[in-house]
Amino acid sequence: MDFDAKKAVDATVKWISDWFKLNGPGCNAIIGISGGKDSSITAALLVQALGKERVIGIMMPNGEQSDMDMALLLTNHLGIESHVINIEAAYNGAVKDIECAIGELSKDSLINLAPRLRMATLYAVGQSRNGRVANTCNLSEDWVGYSTRYGDAAGDFSPISSFTTAEIRAMGRVLGVPEVLIEKVPSDGLSGMTDEDKLGFTYEVLDRYIRTGEIEDPKTKERIDMLHERNLFKLRYMDSFKYEG
Repeated sequence: MDFDAKKAVDATVKWISDWFKLNGPGCNAIIGISGGKDSSITAALLVQALGKERVIGIMMPNGEQSDMDMALLLTNHLGIESHVINIEAAYNGAVKDIECAIGELSKDSLINLAPRLRMATLYAVGQSRNGRVANTCNLSEDWVGYSTRYGDAAGDFSPISSFTTAEIRAMGRVLGVPEVLIEKVPSDGLSGMTDEDKLGFTYEVLDRYIRTGEIEDPKTKERIDMLHERNLFKLRYMDSFKYEG
């Protein structure tokens, strides 16, 4: 399937511009900057749509972050306002208080707490700076639920959720995002593993399966289908009981 990255960029930029006209005329776009391709390319799209003066990038390390230089490279390249807000004290305080109440937290709880604190931070900035918070999840991640509910899966608007990882990279080149950011190995920055290590398959295999339905390994197909079905609830509005009495 051919993908016209320039056409996709132009359409996304227009959608962002139109969305802000309806849902926040004059508002700023607030975006968490991790140094990875998704936040980098989303930020570049926001600058194209709104102008750099209306985009605020927030870097939120949990203590030391090894790839902070990548995040700074992006904010300097785009010329946007940016701030570093270290969540370490909030994270450690929350872990301590929760564990005092209920005992030791699970590994996944510890991993997912950080993105949830980051999203709370972005909304605090947004409410203080006349902002709307950008979601930076792409289609490939959403397909298999590779996001934290009420963490990086949250946001007010989602510009890149229709695009696979390969398509996002192509759009980044159209936007002139530095190649080192486009090709940076995806990782959550929390578990010490790459996305593909955790998922058990490559984004190349996943992207091809999403777009064409083609996949060679039946075990990989089974795993992707299982993850997709198990995580569909993340893409819906919260299930709620409708009382008809």
